[in-house]
Amino acid sequence: MNLTEYGWNNKWQDKYDDYKMANPHKNVTIGRVLLEHKHSYRVRTEIGEWLATPSGHFQYHAKMRRDYPAVGDWVVLEQLPGEEKGIIHAILPRTSLFSRKEAGLTIEEQIIAVNVDHVFLTMSLNKDFNLRRLERYLIAAYDSGANPIIVLTKKDLCEDVSNYLSQVETICFGVPVYTVSSFTGEGIDELQQLLTNGQTVALLGSSGVGKSSLTNALCGQDVMAVQTIREADDKGRHTTTHRELFQLPQGGLLIDTPGMREFQLWNNVESLDNSFSDIELLATQCRFRDCEHMKEPGCAVLAAIEEGELEQGRYNSYFKLKRELAFIERKTNAQAQVAERNKWKKVSKQIKNKSKNKR
Repeated sequence: MNLTEYGWNNKWQDKYDDYKMANPHKNVTIGRVLLEHKHSYRVRTEIGEWLATPSGHFQYHAKMRRDYPAVGDWVVLEQLPGEEKGIIHAILPRTSLFSRKEAGLTIEEQIIAVNVDHVFLTMSLNKDFNLRRLERYLIAAYDSGANPIIVLTKKDLCEDVSNYLSQVETICFGVPVYTVSSFTGEGIDELQQLLTNGQTVALLGSSGVGKSSLTNALCGQDVMAVQTIREADDKGRHTTTHRELFQLPQGGLLIDTPGMREFQLWNNVESLDNSFSDIELLATQCRFRDCEHMKEPGCAVLAAIEEGELEQGRYNSYFKLKRELAFIERKTNAQAQVAERNKWKKVSKQIKNKSKNKR
């Protein structure tokens, strides 16, 4: 198996060489994670697919979710003698990481996709269309290190595509937008041209937007089951229940992901300004440098709303996301302090136990 078919290139080889130079005694090989089952992984290597688990040393030093492998990762692993199984010793440094806050009240990060070149942010041209949700996707995409691309699906069911496009253009400055139909095949060729020579894309969006149908269309065969949406509200049913990496016939790779009913951001403060560059530009024209854009005189942001240049909904979304990100930042900082204290407690306990044993 030639790993270049799975995205291996000279840059990854350099990272692998650096690892081997630092760990010359290890008899290891390289592989890409195709599928994750909690902390067990299906990994593609040069000599086949292995089921692999992290070593005890690896797990001991893993402090948070992003320290563990995810679908799309290149991992260094060792084959168990006589078995198609492996032990993962390390993850090669990632080029991109797309994540969100886990659904619910838990303050934990959920890894969506890693080492992807493009992120297809999918949304359907029906009642499920939601600009505010797309704003969230864009912020996370800017933060991930991958190139965001907006894909509007179900074009064959939409009578006024231009209306949706004009709405998207108000928030996606400079981001490519494609309209496609997995049913008729319209627009699929344009997307396939982006996915050649080992390029990897992650497909993201809520349930019912047609991700599984789009995956099948891009793969040229039915690799994913497809379910219908509810006619009452165009909401979808969960079809994809796990993340998996697929090979595409034109030479690219695709990571399909489960649909997301809610998308809460994860520590993406720096990317907020990129996604709301229109508001940030207006803010530079305010009379006061410390203008909070609430009720200050000479506020260019508020003036733009009054003149119809800035939508009230986008303004509200900007401040809602700012508050949300500030909350996440406070919580994660507090968790990091607790984790550091626990770490040193553990180290102190080990030192005390060693001292007792020497006596």
